[in-house]
Amino acid sequence: MKKILFIDRDGTLIYESSDELIDGFDKLEFLPGVFRAMHKIAQMGFELVMVTNQDGLGTEKFPREKFQPVHDFIMTALKNEGITFDEECIDITYPHQNAPTRKPKTGMLTKYMNNPAYDLANSFVLGDRYTDVELAKNLGCKAIFIDHGHNMGNAEISSKIEDLKEYIALTTLSWDKIAEFLDTKK
Repeated sequence: MKKILFIDRDGTLIYESSDELIDGFDKLEFLPGVFRAMHKIAQMGFELVMVTNQDGLGTEKFPREKFQPVHDFIMTALKNEGITFDEECIDITYPHQNAPTRKPKTGMLTKYMNNPAYDLANSFVLGDRYTDVELAKNLGCKAIFIDHGHNMGNAEISSKIEDLKEYIALTTLSWDKIAEFLDTKK
């Protein structure tokens, strides 16, 4: 059975901008150590799946023409370092739409669930928000929480911390520590 790393994009691979829209190269900055660590991780045998919410992508406020060149650059930069994603799951809905595809719901990931080819119990969600930890819970795996010190998402309810602690296998801001941890889980 294959183990999976479900990896968030903004706040995890790259810094999230203050307006939460990475719609220009001036807002693009990779987290320190992400290339070195992800290169190691890519060789550990995990299937890599990007799972990201991109609120309103394709709208006038967030046109795809501004998103796509930056996203393509991110993916090409990672690929050039030997890091390729098996799938990119991008939800474009807003939270109020309550779509089944929006994290922490699992609508984009149904092919991995109840599938004997995948070992979800020994898989991980890497992310920086409650929704990423909740996604891990909903998938039946554990979370690696990238802690920027912003309370796992300002708009999210802080009372969820206690309910989700049991699903967090590692809390860190260091990509090197993430790679070291995953090396013991491959």
